[in-house]
Amino acid sequence: MQIEERYEIHFVEIGLDGDHVHFLIQSIPMNAPKKIIGAVKSITAKEIFRLHPEVKQMLWGGKFWASGYYVNTVGQYANEEVIKKYLQNQGKSKYTELHRNQLKLF
Repeated sequence: MQIEERYEIHFVEIGLDGDHVHFLIQSIPMNAPKKIIGAVKSITAKEIFRLHPEVKQMLWGGKFWASGYYVNTVGQYANEEVIKKYLQNQGKSKYTELHRNQLKLF
């Protein structure tokens, strides 16, 4: 994957749940989280818009990603395996269907 090589990062796991996504990313210590997040958001949005230009018309203000983000490090609250399992189970909870149905109302 080009983004991984260019920014020296590795996507260990990706979890989707309703209207958000979680990435478990491994990187070299010199890469600041802000730099990693900026690169991931920028490149993925550009690629989605290139492949599916109609998506931009469906977005509030034409922006794919929200301006905020949350970052944490593996080891502070959980180890890598715990986080990977959490991401693998994204979208599989009993509440996911409820959230999907609520989003259809809008």
